[in-house]
Amino acid sequence: MKDTFDENAERKAWMGLLAKAPEGRVAALLDAAITRPEFTWLRAPEIGSAMVRGRAGGTGAPFNIGEVTVTRCALTLVSGDVGHAYIQGRRKSDAEAAALVDALMQGRNAAAVRKAVLVPLEAEQSAAKTARAEKAAATKVEFFTMARGED
Repeated sequence: MKDTFDENAERKAWMGLLAKAPEGRVAALLDAAITRPEFTWLRAPEIGSAMVRGRAGGTGAPFNIGEVTVTRCALTLVSGDVGHAYIQGRRKSDAEAAALVDALMQGRNAAAVRKAVLVPLEAEQSAAKTARAEKAAATKVEFFTMARGED
């Protein structure tokens, strides 16, 4: 039986938050919280594309939808912690900020970075999701059948 514990689940969660953040938001939160540490590029920010796949109805056979532009980078801090980032679009500064947060989350200041950057991002994304759901719920149409009483 396959073990279902994913040791990288927490990192996947914060990487998802960083990747979905609005333009400039990660950098603003990071700069408000700390002074950016010194780092060395392992891979400077570069722009490319990635193939996006989908499934008909969410369960059908996979097919290629098309390509999406992504920016990726990797860096290492003086402490030796390595950070990676993949951001949708052509946003080199956002990729750099996300990679810095990823690297900082693996160090001893992870709790402070989580509180200053990840918690506000999560709250903002949750609020946006709730607002989108409420807007969609307002357009819901309920259908009903009336019995004519003729049995």
